[in-house]
Amino acid sequence: QVQFVESGGGVVAPGGSLRLTCEVSGANLDRADIGWFREAPGKEREGVSCISTRNDKTYYADSVKDHFTITRVKDKNIVYLQMDNIEPADTAHYYCGLPRHRTCGYNYEIWAQGTQVTVSS
Repeated sequence: QVQFVESGGGVVAPGGSLRLTCEVSGANLDRADIGWFREAPGKEREGVSCISTRNDKTYYADSVKDHFTITRVKDKNIVYLQMDNIEPADTAHYYCGLPRHRTCGYNYEIWAQGTQVTVSS
């Protein structure tokens, strides 16, 4: 059974940086794309970023490209989301998850408790 543990959230000032960590168990990152999505009050769930196992290709929402970076460490089964130049609109609860068919681009079907990011001056 695939399980996730997210960490690294917190309160950050606009323009600051955070690195979110997703520890994955029960899935081999060589065979499963892993991504991040976020939820904020009054907003629809938004897929933020995803990384493909086949070629390390990365995908980003238009709202975060150029200031978020997703990476993975396969031998540690960890996926990171580096958030730079954070904006107030980035305030949300962030989850890492397994997309359906274990492929980026599909809705997420497994996730965990997530981690809160709050942007505040």
